Amino acid sequence: MKNNLSKKIRELLNRGVEEIIDKSNLEAKLKRGKQLRIKLGIDPTSPNIHLGRSIPLLKLRDFQEMGHKVILIIGDFTGLIGDTSDKDSERPMLSKKTVKENLKTYIKQAAKIIDIDTAEIYHNSKWLNELSYMEIGRQADIFSLNEFISRENIRRRLDKGTRVSLRELLYPLMQGYDSVKVKADVEIGGTDQRFNLLAGRDLQRFYGQEPQDILTNPLIEGLDGRKMSSSLGNTVNLLDTPNDMFGKIMSLQDDLIIKYFILLTRVDMETIKKHEDGLKAGVNPREFKIELAFEIVRMYYSEKDAQAAKDYFVKTFSKKEIPTNLPGFKPNNYDIVSILIEAKLTPSKSEARRVIEQGGVKIDGVVIKDIHYVVSSGSVLQKGKIKFVKIL
Repeated sequence: MKNNLSKKIRELLNRGVEEIIDKSNLEAKLKRGKQLRIKLGIDPTSPNIHLGRSIPLLKLRDFQEMGHKVILIIGDFTGLIGDTSDKDSERPMLSKKTVKENLKTYIKQAAKIIDIDTAEIYHNSKWLNELSYMEIGRQADIFSLNEFISRENIRRRLDKGTRVSLRELLYPLMQGYDSVKVKADVEIGGTDQRFNLLAGRDLQRFYGQEPQDILTNPLIEGLDGRKMSSSLGNTVNLLDTPNDMFGKIMSLQDDLIIKYFILLTRVDMETIKKHEDGLKAGVNPREFKIELAFEIVRMYYSEKDAQAAKDYFVKTFSKKEIPTNLPGFKPNNYDIVSILIEAKLTPSKSEARRVIEQGGVKIDGVVIKDIHYVVSSGSVLQKGKIKFVKIL
């Protein structure tokens, strides 16, 4: 029993973990069996939770399955302000209407991973709206400007002469104050969140609390090899249909297969090691990619849905068949760029043009590289490997 607990703790503190502060302290608490309060905050900056955000959510579930209390904070206030921890430019403030719209299904999406019924759920506007200038001033006095501008992305922007707003300096205070309000023992976040997570420790000390331990997770690349981000349109979303989810994973770069298995699934590490050895020995990556896609669809839907998505993929893409019974789409404008945007196949005109020029769009099975091409009614437009639209 004791060996089994030690094994669980070891995997908890190592799988999908980049850094732990303070590891010895956290490990000792876990071994003593103390129930800890594990915090994760998510800002609703887009309507979808994607697989990149599933990494800390899965770690939250790992803690939950070991009997700890998980705390999910929906950043309806911090989402307005905007965190630029991972940005090379200033993130614009969002409107209350946008944030409210974005967060509508966040709890439903999170429930695909964690047990919502036993979790504590908060919206941080509850306490951040109430802070006075005096209290914010007291909090800000804990930190120096040098600490903030020493962060790599901020220093890079300053060196380029790019604007850094005073608003951005306040974000770490807000995230840190969340930890105070929920009395967090541990906070989980991406490596890009390190400064904000440490701010939580400092603010807890200021308010007379024991500082939280910190567990950071690696960031994951999206389908195009860049960091997974809704703004880049390279995401696999938790609310994607099983067919879309499966197809997207099958378009993944081969060198990301093992990383996806480790960070985005809970397939046991022994099996993943065998997959890694197989890839090194020259086994076709497609074999492992199909298993990965199947597992991810199974996690968020069911085994039946995963099998149906696999069958659909094999029939449609391996045999080069265009799907039947496609939903019809009637655009306002029939030029190819407008259709891609109206059908939500690309997030912007520039991205639409890039995809077209790189040969990523077909009309009735023929690659079209002309960004001025006008699509005829009755044609089937295909974007990438998995997106089809029948034009009415």
